[in-house]
Amino acid sequence: MRLRGSSIALTTETRKLENGLTVVLAPDRATPIVAVNLWYGVGSRNENVGRTGFAHLFEHMMFQGSEHVPKGHHFQLVEQAGGTVNASTWFDRTNYFETLPAHHLDLALWLESDRMGWLLPAMDQEKLDNQRDVVRNERQQRYDNQPYGDWDERMHALVFPHDHPYHHSVIGSMQDLARASLSDVEEFFRTYYRPNNAVLTLAGDFDPDSAFARVERYFGELPRGREPPPVPGKPELEPWIGRVSPARVTGQVPLPRVYLGARIPSFADPSYYAADMASSVLAAGRASRLYRRLVREQRIARDVVAFSLPLVTGRSLLACWITGFPGGDPDELEGALVRELEGLVDVRSEEIERVLALAETAHLRGLEHLSTRADHLSMQQMLFGDASRVNTEVDRLRAVTAEDVRAFAEAVLVPENRAVLTYVPGEVT
Repeated sequence: MRLRGSSIALTTETRKLENGLTVVLAPDRATPIVAVNLWYGVGSRNENVGRTGFAHLFEHMMFQGSEHVPKGHHFQLVEQAGGTVNASTWFDRTNYFETLPAHHLDLALWLESDRMGWLLPAMDQEKLDNQRDVVRNERQQRYDNQPYGDWDERMHALVFPHDHPYHHSVIGSMQDLARASLSDVEEFFRTYYRPNNAVLTLAGDFDPDSAFARVERYFGELPRGREPPPVPGKPELEPWIGRVSPARVTGQVPLPRVYLGARIPSFADPSYYAADMASSVLAAGRASRLYRRLVREQRIARDVVAFSLPLVTGRSLLACWITGFPGGDPDELEGALVRELEGLVDVRSEEIERVLALAETAHLRGLEHLSTRADHLSMQQMLFGDASRVNTEVDRLRAVTAEDVRAFAEAVLVPENRAVLTYVPGEVT
């Protein structure tokens, strides 16, 4: 990875197989390692009402064996080769990835192509039932039995209406999954797990022509699928949430905590970056406004968080929260959080310079790792059709001025665009 003037200079090349598979090649001969990253254009946003949780379920099903790879052998073979493997599901995509010694590139390509092309012959009712139980246990551990664990599910339901693709959580409804038949799940796979709905990125030690020939060998004969249907529901939204009643949850939490969410421009909108910088001014580091004022000066909070989500369908979400001390007044916490949010209308240039430096450093350090680099390239290609945009991401951050953040705060962070969610210790409600 090199720097070129004010931009990054990653060497990238994008090619396409006849079946529609997009292949991004990013050679880097510095170390004998290769990262393989496969994005499918399907996430929880693609699920219909009553059919939620399918995208995340497939993150699990894809490791249950395909026609030529027995159950559990995907992990086993990659780890025996000295590599790592994992997967993740998000609102806008599902991705599968391996990082391993470069001379084992063929192994990763074969494994990914086999489950893209031959997962269904190995799928059966027993595997489906087993993975439903796994997902149910995951939900209990991460959402139901974790203090504040369901905050994002509750917040998305407040910020996005019931017919919007981001209204429901990525993990989905356990009732929907319980009703799903094997044929329902198979049809979901046929619809979305096709080469023409995927981006395969290779980053690391390889010759581009040789690597592409190997991709063609393993993926070239897989049939092109029909074009996936449009994202269901009503993706387009008004810029403001409207007046919504604050939500309060009394339950098994150790400390009072107040969350605040706002609708913001989507990741595809240039003004998203002003929202991103605003969230950093609020809570990035110990010099941030929330930490400095609420933790160090007023001493009413023990931790503060703020971030924006890079979502592309209609609108996105800015979320922040502060956690109080035992016996703390949640109304005082909410008032303090709102005041700091409203105070962004007077943000200073030096504050933008500070958070820009943090963002640049985080972005560049991330790209030093081949796995992160491959993931960023897949994202830019899948969401924007141009993997090389990764080279100018820092430029889009640098373009944000204090005036941009002030304008964002005045136009977006208004009372009509706030959803407040409060957790207080007590008997479960």
